[in-house]
Order: sequence, then structure tokens, then C-alpha cells
Amino acid sequence: MIHTLAITKDLSLKKDLPIEKLNGTNIKWFWVDFDCPTPKEAELLDTHFHFHKLAIEDCLYDLQRAKLDYYDGYSFFVLHSLNEKTLSPEEVDMFMSEKFIVSFHSTHLAEFDEVWRKIATPESALNEGTIYICYHILDEIVDHYFPAVYTLENLIDGIGDSLSKDSMDKVFEIRSDLLKLRRIISQMRDLVYRALNSTHLEEVNNNRVYFVDVYDHILRLSEMIESSQAITSEIRDSFVSLNSHKMNTIMMILTVISSIFIPLTFIVGIYGMNFDYMPELHFRYSYFIIMSIILLIGIGMSWWFKRKGWLNLK
Repeated sequence: MIHTLAITKDLSLKKDLPIEKLNGTNIKWFWVDFDCPTPKEAELLDTHFHFHKLAIEDCLYDLQRAKLDYYDGYSFFVLHSLNEKTLSPEEVDMFMSEKFIVSFHSTHLAEFDEVWRKIATPESALNEGTIYICYHILDEIVDHYFPAVYTLENLIDGIGDSLSKDSMDKVFEIRSDLLKLRRIISQMRDLVYRALNSTHLEEVNNNRVYFVDVYDHILRLSEMIESSQAITSEIRDSFVSLNSHKMNTIMMILTVISSIFIPLTFIVGIYGMNFDYMPELHFRYSYFIIMSIILLIGIGMSWWFKRKGWLNLK
């Protein structure tokens, strides 16, 4: 589907004009939005607008890295919207000049619904030009990153002090999602930074305050993601430390038990030898004496280890 908007030289707003009428002499500037276009509609990028073949390939084929290219008479943006369910990027391509702005996206995006809603009041778009549309598209795309970041922050807060295997599985899932968001946001941050410092985009420089606002939002998102990653790292490290502490405690207890049984095993080993002439073998109370010695050694060593705090499980 193709949506169109045009501003005439007498500053009136026209919607859904046929593409053929957008080049009329009374048109000051126009916006064409390719929303889930059919293959036949996509051909208009070449047959009607005559955009560069490399830019058209970027629109039609594999997902591209967010970038900004300059062609003769227009600039070409590759933006990344966010699929809030899968946290995967959705490509948005945009051609911009003083005369026109052409956006292209193969999936229907709520961000563009918001932009169309904002420009429903004609006065809002009359004097601003194509840069007005460009700014709002960027702004809406970036603003739609926030709910996903907030959701992940809430999931991290929900884990709290519960350091179990299930909570660690959630932490690693969250870290994976944070990495996806970080990759998308970092590319968009670089793109907006380049646009702000470009000598080819006078419109951006003339409306710098708006794009700086978008850039500030992206920086805030980056800081939120870095903070969330730091928290998940701390949770992971705490879980590893806790498991190591538990393992050390278990090993200490086993070592203490082994230490207690070493002298007892020594005594039993001696009297387990099959010699005929051993002093204690024919004594009437030898068995009871040896068992008492074993019992006293076991109790005495347990008491000593307990006193030293080696049996403390906390």
C-alpha cells in the first residue's frame, strides 16, 4: 500500500494524491510511504523515482546495517525499527531531499501510524518541510525502543535476591535480549551522530535541536542497557560466588569427616591384621577398650572442629 502527502505552494495539505500528480508545479514538497508494498509497487522506486540501483537493492533484499549514504540530489537512510515480540530489527529505508521524502518498509509499523497521526493537523507540517517528517520518523522509531528496555528492567527487578538455577536461566535470556537491543541501538546512535555532523545535510543542521533530542534519547537508552547488563553481571557473579561458597563448605565438611575417620581407620587397620601374637588380642576387655578409644577420639575431634568453627555451615 502506498500513502502520499503533499504540501502545495499555497501551503495547503493534500493526502493520498496519485504519485503521478506529486511532481506538479504547485507541489512544494511531498511524502510517499511504501507500507508493505507489492512487488509492482516496489518497482516504482526505479521506474518513477529513478533512485540509485544500490539503494533500491538495500530496500528490497537482506536486512542492512543502519547507515546513511549520499546520492546525487538526495540522502538515503537505513533505519532499524524494533519488533517488540522478537526484539529483532525491522528495516526502514528512507530517501530524503528538500523536495521529497520517500519511506519504504516491508512490514506495517506502529511508528508510522503515530507519525501520520501527528501530521493530521495541517498546520503542523506546512512550514517545516521534509525534515519535519524525517525527524518524526526517527523520533518514533527511537521512542518505540523504550518499552522493550523498560520490560527487561522490570524482569531484572523481579529476579531480586532469588539466586536459583531458574533465575539464572532468566538472567541469561535477559542478557541475550539486551545484546540484541544494544546492537540495534548502537547502530542507530552512530547513524544519528553521523547525520548531526554531516556537511551534506543542511536541513539537519538547520534543525539541529530536534535531532540532538533524538540523539539524547538514544544515549539514554544506551546507558539503560549498560546499566541492565551490569546488574545481570552482578547477579551472575553473585550466583557463581554463592555456589562456590556452598561447594567450599561441602568440601570442608567432607574433609573434617575424613580427618575424624583417619585415626579411627588407623586403629581398626592395626587390629585387623591377622597376627597370632598381639598383646591385646587375648585380653578379656580389649574390644571394649579399643571401641572406647575410637569413640573418644571421634567425639574429641568433633568437639575440637566444632570449637574452631569448621563445622559451621553458614
